[in-house]
Amino acid sequence: MVDPDWENFDPDEIMKSSKEYDWMNEPRFKRMFEEIEDKIQGVLGAGRYEWVDRRVFDAVFDRSTLLSLHKLMQSGEIETIDYPIARGKEAHVFHATTNHGPVAVKIFHTTNAVFKSLAKYIDGDPRFGGLKRRHRELVKIWVRKEYRNMRRMRKHGIRVPKPYALLNNVLIMDLVGNENEPAPRLRDVSVDDPMKVFEELLEIMAVCWQNCDLAHSDFSEYNILWHDNQPWIIDVGQAVVSAHPSSNEFLVRDVTRLVDWINKKGYNVNLADSMIRVLEDPVPEYPALPSGD
Repeated sequence: MVDPDWENFDPDEIMKSSKEYDWMNEPRFKRMFEEIEDKIQGVLGAGRYEWVDRRVFDAVFDRSTLLSLHKLMQSGEIETIDYPIARGKEAHVFHATTNHGPVAVKIFHTTNAVFKSLAKYIDGDPRFGGLKRRHRELVKIWVRKEYRNMRRMRKHGIRVPKPYALLNNVLIMDLVGNENEPAPRLRDVSVDDPMKVFEELLEIMAVCWQNCDLAHSDFSEYNILWHDNQPWIIDVGQAVVSAHPSSNEFLVRDVTRLVDWINKKGYNVNLADSMIRVLEDPVPEYPALPSGD
């Protein structure tokens, strides 16, 4: 939906009307913005995509983000940012166009205090020692963490989006879905055989734990996409290795949520049995999926 205040949006006006964007009047930033202006027409409420929402622009497209997008566009990683396809407390995901087709661009908020609560998924992870407490640095670490988790999961054959590139608070990955829209969440579809889906998801969780040495830590119907009659796992930034002091707690929570999902559909699955299957049952070694290289 178009914000009524932006129906006649002029990008020059934003630089005049808000002190928050005074930096855009500085010559080097003004040149940068002019270079990418036509590539973010959807954001600016012009061109083919007119979804624009002033609140989204204010929350997402600050100076550091626009600078990162400028660099990614200059390097050929992105051609255009088109419109949002998912919105969350810590990030917005946008449909974007590249020279190899549509992708999803996840832009993490750099001024959102919610990241303070996410530090628990980084503290204790030996891959990210020496954590800096400044919010902006925490965001950068989180983006790197999601990128590395996706690569690790794909190495072991788990269906997660293929990551292409990252810079500061911007992550570029495969668009799971068709050319124009993302696949729906498991939460929003009716599957023909819920028990079969449960069994597959439980095996994915076991492969993730036993082969990838990761607990997703937010495994739920909200973070699973349904594409071509198969589940795809998303939002893996909070996944932790088994050495993390809270990994067992997070794994139990993941299995509990999955068991709750299937039991709400009229089944009577035992949580303890499901935990044993994730922890101890032999799991297959899925063939690796292509990396982001």
